[in-house]
Amino acid sequence: MVSNSILTNPEALVALRNLERTNNLLAQTQDRVSTGLKVSGAEDDASNFAIAQGIRGDIRALGAIQQGLNNTKGIAQVALAGATSISDLLQDVRQKLTELSNEGITTQQRNILTDDFNELISQARNFVTNAVFNGINVLNTSTAVNTLSNLNNDTITLRARNLLTDINSLGGAALTTATNAQSVLTAQYSNLESTINIALGQLGADTRALNFQTEFLTSVSDATEEGLGNIVDADLARESAQLTALQVRQQLGVQVLGVANNAPQVLLGLFQ
Repeated sequence: MVSNSILTNPEALVALRNLERTNNLLAQTQDRVSTGLKVSGAEDDASNFAIAQGIRGDIRALGAIQQGLNNTKGIAQVALAGATSISDLLQDVRQKLTELSNEGITTQQRNILTDDFNELISQARNFVTNAVFNGINVLNTSTAVNTLSNLNNDTITLRARNLLTDINSLGGAALTTATNAQSVLTAQYSNLESTINIALGQLGADTRALNFQTEFLTSVSDATEEGLGNIVDADLARESAQLTALQVRQQLGVQVLGVANNAPQVLLGLFQ
């Protein structure tokens, strides 16, 4: 029913309410377009926002785990490079020991070969002591490195091997006679060679495990972010169309409100 009151204008109140509703929807749509999110806070959707916050925490934790794994991979790769260098060096060490096992060499030749042998052992020690990454050297300790590998607090172990013990044992052997050299070749040298081979096998296997886990966590993190996007990301194509429609509604609402506000002016004609 049309009101003829100049104190109360129901049509204007209805138009105002509709305009306010349109303005609220327009503000919400503009916020979605500007942020790219349909759920940017708890006021938008409390349950989905709470879920999204938990997922964001998981993504942050996965990133920290990946960082730890990459750090351990660095330790493993440096150690693997050191152990490989020692393994290559052992070929020269074996050659010197084989030459020293020859009874036909002179004392001077034995001294020269012994000096060469000692230099090789010194170089092997340097390879071990320099195989450090981020302050950790798994070639000079018996303490393994355990790294968090997932959100369930499981760990991957990078095994350690104290190579200096066997290197020093070989370097401290007497090589004054051919018999001594032959004994060193079959004992201390064989022990060191076996230790190096074991270290290479363990470091290679542990490095592969770290690589596999890092790749897996990258896939998990990507899938988790995609799932988060499904919950909170706005459909910008839809929001763009909605924005245009609401802008038209807003303009119409302003015009309707103007018409409704002018209605009481009609009553003035009755007094003219």
